[in-house]
Amino acid sequence: MTSSIQAGGRATVVLDVEGLCVTLRGGRRAAVDAPVLDGIDLRVYSGECVAVVGESGAGKSVLARTLLGLTQADSRWAVGADVFEAVGHDARRLTPRRWRGLRGRSVALVLQDALQSLDPLRTIEAEVGEALAVRGIGRRERRAAVIRALEAAGLPDAASRLRQRSSELSGGMRQRALIASALVHEPALLVADEPTTALDATTASRVLGLFDEVRRRGTAILLISHDLASVARVADRIVVLDRGRVVEQGDAQQILHRPAHSVTRALVAAIPRGPRPGAASRAASPALESPVLLALRGAARRFPAPAGGSAGLHGTDLVLRRGEAVGVVGESGAGKSTLARLLVGAEQPDAGTVERVDPGCRVRLIPQDPLATFDPRWRVERILAASLRDLARSPEALLAQVGLGPEYLRRRPATLSGGQRQRVAIARALAADPDVLVCDEPVSALDVTTQAGILQLLRELQERRGVSLVFVSHDLAAVRTICDRVLIMRDGRVVESGETERVFADPSDPFTRELVASATV
Repeated sequence: MTSSIQAGGRATVVLDVEGLCVTLRGGRRAAVDAPVLDGIDLRVYSGECVAVVGESGAGKSVLARTLLGLTQADSRWAVGADVFEAVGHDARRLTPRRWRGLRGRSVALVLQDALQSLDPLRTIEAEVGEALAVRGIGRRERRAAVIRALEAAGLPDAASRLRQRSSELSGGMRQRALIASALVHEPALLVADEPTTALDATTASRVLGLFDEVRRRGTAILLISHDLASVARVADRIVVLDRGRVVEQGDAQQILHRPAHSVTRALVAAIPRGPRPGAASRAASPALESPVLLALRGAARRFPAPAGGSAGLHGTDLVLRRGEAVGVVGESGAGKSTLARLLVGAEQPDAGTVERVDPGCRVRLIPQDPLATFDPRWRVERILAASLRDLARSPEALLAQVGLGPEYLRRRPATLSGGQRQRVAIARALAADPDVLVCDEPVSALDVTTQAGILQLLRELQERRGVSLVFVSHDLAAVRTICDRVLIMRDGRVVESGETERVFADPSDPFTRELVASATV
């Protein structure tokens, strides 16, 4: 631990930034350099959690990478600052080699894309224990520390996961392994970029509780998120970023309840709250007795589980009618994504059936990890054009539906933020003019204002065009605002189902009660 940690009971400055500017160099095809961060002032003390929030594309992830020296070694970026001190070092004078010496010892980063951050060829034990191995800690002691870190991050059966690789874990499990790898060596500064994006409500609550414990032990935390409701639980201060500039900052409760800037007010107003508009009238509507489009009948899908037995789905039933929205909620590893893949035909059940009543019914998936489904060589225009069913429509019009301008048509997936990639994935699904949209965590990577717009778009597709939705999500507030019915899953089984408002207002299963208690719905 460095001297940045509390000395004599007084908090000391761990991160001090003044006038930070980051510019993306123009290159051959751009006329001018593009400023991404412009005059950022930021100070974080030991034992303090500062949250940075903003819309997708505001510069949050670039800020995270810059604060750990990950942009300074890349010739595409120009970085300048009047003051840039991290864990007792003048970061303006650090070479890439010295930055590598700090990362994994004094500073740590948790990225939002766990699949891209974890080495698919290495075991979870090797990934999480790497920083300890570099420090020369013995294998037995290192293994014990890795298990403790995985358990603290909420990964079930932690000891049995050591020999697994990232491809064998669900999205939420991968994210918890990534968090464990950052916390295992107790850094002085932790930069967490959307660390709970892929986590269900109960696990996210435990991880935020873990961050709070780490903060109390003296670690400084910079928590980057689009989820204002979550960050308020652990953040001492909130910094609001818009188009690369800080537009407001202050005490967390003041920002949430008395926002001053219009951008902040829009973010707070867009937090999902309350039931779906018109939920009471829809519950009594004969439209919900419309024809069945898709049905799972006793569907089972089994995978080897690390502790013996099987994982996947076990005798699951689901009936989807035209124009209906059904939510599927549960912890990471509950079988939600497996259910989605069965519905779109990406996998076949080991038992039971998947019935598509109308053979012409078009079913499309909005995936949880869009980057893994895009050809990295293709530009956005080609990605959308390849899926267009109606040639009279244009890729530009599809982007407009999801709130992106025509300038994104020439971009490749790797140059997009997580939220921008998610919107392109939604636009691609809409290109096929679907009858059924199977949405696997469709808004998990989106800021609250963009999320509100996407949820409104999905409601309009459902109400005006009769599109049916299967909405797989760990975000109970989003499920409540869009779904007519909800299925609660645990360990591959449906433990409770019914009308959304009834289930959330009066849950009967203990697990459902725990989920509802852990979330803001």
